[in-house]
Formats: sequence, C-alpha cells, structure tokens
Amino acid sequence: MRIVFMGTPDIAATCLKKLLAEGFDVAAVYTQPDRPKNRGMKLAFSPVKEVALNAGLPVYQPENFRDDETVEQLRALQPDVVAVVAYGRILPQRVLDIPPKGCINIHASVLPSYRGSAPYQWAVLDGQIETGVTAMYLCREMDAGDMIDVSKTLIGPNETAGELLDRLAELGADLLCKTMSRLSAGEVEGTQQDAEKATYAPMLDKSMCPIDWTKTAQQVHNHVRGLHPWPVATAELAGTKFKIHSTVITDGYGQPGQILELTKTGLKVACGEGAVEIRSLQAEGGKRMNAPDYFRGHPLGE
Repeated sequence: MRIVFMGTPDIAATCLKKLLAEGFDVAAVYTQPDRPKNRGMKLAFSPVKEVALNAGLPVYQPENFRDDETVEQLRALQPDVVAVVAYGRILPQRVLDIPPKGCINIHASVLPSYRGSAPYQWAVLDGQIETGVTAMYLCREMDAGDMIDVSKTLIGPNETAGELLDRLAELGADLLCKTMSRLSAGEVEGTQQDAEKATYAPMLDKSMCPIDWTKTAQQVHNHVRGLHPWPVATAELAGTKFKIHSTVITDGYGQPGQILELTKTGLKVACGEGAVEIRSLQAEGGKRMNAPDYFRGHPLGE
C-alpha cells in the first residue's frame, strides 16, 4: 500500500518516523515551504522535511493545492492512501478524491471535542483531565470526517501543553500505524461524528498571555500550563513583567495578584480564590530561572 505523508511540525515528524520504522511504503512526503526562523531569519526545514530527507524520500512543498499542476503531481504518485498529521494546509475535494483508500488524519483530541488548530492546548486551558488522538477520514469540513479509531490518555494535574503534546505524538504515531495496517488489510468503516457535541479550539495568540488574577487558582494554573511552551503566560510582579513558565496550586489568601510570600520553592501569589506558587519565570530580556533564585538576586520591594 503506497502512502503519501503530509505533515509539518514535531508531532507529524514523530508519526512519519514510526511509519518508516514499521516498514510502511511511504512514497513521498508533503510539508509546508521552508520558513525564516530565529533572529538570523534563515530558511529552516520543517521537522517532517528533516525526517524525510534523512530517509531519502522525495519532498514536495507547494504553497497550496489550488493549481492543476500541483494536484496532478500528487495524482502521478499514485497513492493508495494519504496520511495527514498537522500539515497546516486545507486539502480541496479534488485532492481528497485522489487516493482510493481516502485521506486519513490524526487529530490531537477525542473528536468531536476540540476541532481546530489548538486542540490539546485548549484541553489543558479548560482543565480537562482526559484527552487523546483520533484517526479520521478527512472531509471538506474542518475535523468533521468520520472517525476510525481513538486512543485516550489522562492529563497530569501539572502537565503543560508541550509535555502533553510529546505524549500525544507517540499515541498518534501508534494509532496511525494501526490504522494503516487495517487499511492495508481491507476497507475500514468510519463512524459519523455527533455534530451537536462538537466544540472548537481556535488558534492561540499573544493577546491571551496576561494572567487574570481574579480567576481561581485552578484556572490560573491551567492558563499557565495551556500556554506553555507558546505563547507563554505573562504577569507583572513588583513592577517587572515576567513570562510565567510553571506554577503549582497552593494555600493562601489575599487580594488578586497580591504577592503573599517567597518560599524555598517559589513565589506565592493570591488569586480570586486560593493562590498559586510560581516555580519558574523569566524577566524581560533575561533567561528562565527558578523563582527563588531570581528573587535572591532581585529582592522584592527594592
């Protein structure tokens, strides 16, 4: 069974590596065009392109599938199935119709919950205790295709979105290989999603970063976890703006945003209900540090 793989970031690279390690016939790889990165703005390969080139696979990087030439290029590869993981491009119907076994997507949520571009982040932001990955058939509507299979996992109480993604990548890779094996053996029926239960996970942006200390300690903690490693929660403390990298929920009471105490493990700050202890932070222009280490060099009140 000939597979054309489409994906771009690390979660997709993990899935591609697993397909190759399991001996699946990956005929070619599609990924987003090289983009400028970091201060030097040099063009950088996507994680998927790195894996594909190391494996000696042909790599295609169209901006989109609007022109006939790009579509015919894919058709000429004669894929039996197209596997899609966080590709970042919408596939038009004429592309979805090319592979006889369909286009299979691995989505980082338990559908129909959290359709959209930031599913695992919003699961953490919303304080969910469980999430997972879904294998589904792609259709024209975003993340609304028939579901093939689901793999679930619990979300740790202090787990960040980035840490969760690392685990979901492994789950997704296993689920993709399982799904490809089933497709290779024959037709695989999908189950229609219940659209009435659908929820959505829009893109994150930096406007979400400032912490609202009037929220409960649990909500503030979820906010920090859900926005890590990007775009990262922020707060102004003792007149200095910080990125807040990690927190834990703790005992305490005071006005929302009030600094309560510097302990051996962190800085306690009051919330609308309860308090959080900031364990790791980063001052503007500085490096990430443990809170007690930072405030030993920058005493509160000075």
